[in-house]
Amino acid sequence: MAISIAHLGPQGTYAEAAALAYAQWLKQHQGRETLLRAYPSIAQTLQASASGETDLTVVPVENSIEGGVTITLDTLWQLDKLRIQHALVLPISHALLSRAKTLETVSKVYSHPQALAQCQRWLEQFLPTVRLIPTNSTTEALQHLDREPSIGAIASRWAAQLYKLPILAYPINDHSDNCTKFWILSLQPSRQGNHTSIAFSLPVNAPGALLKPLQLFAATNINLSRIESRPTKRSLGDYLFFVDLESDINQTHTQAALKALESCTETLKIFGSYETLSIADPWQGGDGLEISS
Repeated sequence: MAISIAHLGPQGTYAEAAALAYAQWLKQHQGRETLLRAYPSIAQTLQASASGETDLTVVPVENSIEGGVTITLDTLWQLDKLRIQHALVLPISHALLSRAKTLETVSKVYSHPQALAQCQRWLEQFLPTVRLIPTNSTTEALQHLDREPSIGAIASRWAAQLYKLPILAYPINDHSDNCTKFWILSLQPSRQGNHTSIAFSLPVNAPGALLKPLQLFAATNINLSRIESRPTKRSLGDYLFFVDLESDINQTHTQAALKALESCTETLKIFGSYETLSIADPWQGGDGLEISS
């Protein structure tokens, strides 16, 4: 039976590119067939796997320019079921798609908020007066481009090929080294790996409350590759923290640190240990997918 993978749609999103790459990896390394299913929002893709509607979900979690994808973090904290199977790093290179003849005739630009933010300086330089309109995905607005020539949309070159749309400018992201990390999640227990992701809230908002958890990792020589705060949504100034550890949860010192962490946190959630897959260039032929060192 094919493995079903949820991803943000419609067709042509970067999330679908990540899902396709992971499907290829499953085929090559496990001989598994896959079935991709597109959903209209990141929250719905996570809910699909949390409810058992799909076997896996591929969601963006962090961009090298714009940082954490907040809807992914917030929804993952709320669901409290999904575990990370792999991380996957995808190069991101944006294009401006439009039927407009020149940049001067573009009146509106649509895209996902992350994509708009990753192209902010380019937009300010070349389209300073254009109205920017956020969408649920980079491809949501592409169907409107044929009806209104003055509309532009930020998406991938792959999306331009799929929808047979002209590229007015490329590349337009502000930094050439732009990449997004995706998590592959499911209800299954996590795998072994050199990274472990957790999240926790604190029992009190007081001086030193966050220092205590961080000291536990320092004392056990565990490096933190990322720490990000998100509001608990209970009151202003009340936060929870997402932390990536450079350590396997199966190691004795990691287990000891996490056990000690329970005593100085209000709620502790462990999303699992995993390896990271890196895609060199998913649309230039070859498999382009390998376990990173």
